[in-house]
Amino acid sequence: MSRVGKEPIPVPSGVDISITGQNVKVKGGKGELELDLPGGITARQDGDEILVERPDEERENRAFHGLARSLVNNMIIGVSEGFKKELEIVGVGYRAAAKGKDGLTMSLGFSHPVEVQAPAGVEFDVPTPTQIIISGIDKQAVGQTAADIRALRKPEPYKGKGIKYVGEHIIRKAGKAAK
Repeated sequence: MSRVGKEPIPVPSGVDISITGQNVKVKGGKGELELDLPGGITARQDGDEILVERPDEERENRAFHGLARSLVNNMIIGVSEGFKKELEIVGVGYRAAAKGKDGLTMSLGFSHPVEVQAPAGVEFDVPTPTQIIISGIDKQAVGQTAADIRALRKPEPYKGKGIKYVGEHIIRKAGKAAK
């Protein structure tokens, strides 16, 4: 049996859950999320816990069991606490500036500034010109937005210049050896 899927999901106070067939709606202080469970996976509420169950022991259902439990758990965490990713910009002249809550303008060494619009439900915060905080209630959207911004100028291994996650270790390479 799936070790992840069989764990009950605790529901904190202030979070309302409605389950209709394979559709799960989660509503909390930060917003509302909705998910259609994959395959034949079902969910049911048991007091202040959610149990995710699979119909049989087929390989596909076993694979979707843990996935569905993690998706529902991430929805509950998202509407109660939210998710955030922090990016750091390293390099001389590299910087970012906020354009409202849903826009970002960055100077990354190109001949033009790079502008990024936040998808729905995602917000940008720029406390310093070299730090970007991406936050929202949907874990997948926050992570994908952070990955897209990082992909604009990945950290290079020789000087470490580029956009990296806070706490990410960049393996450095030695430059050319002089004769």
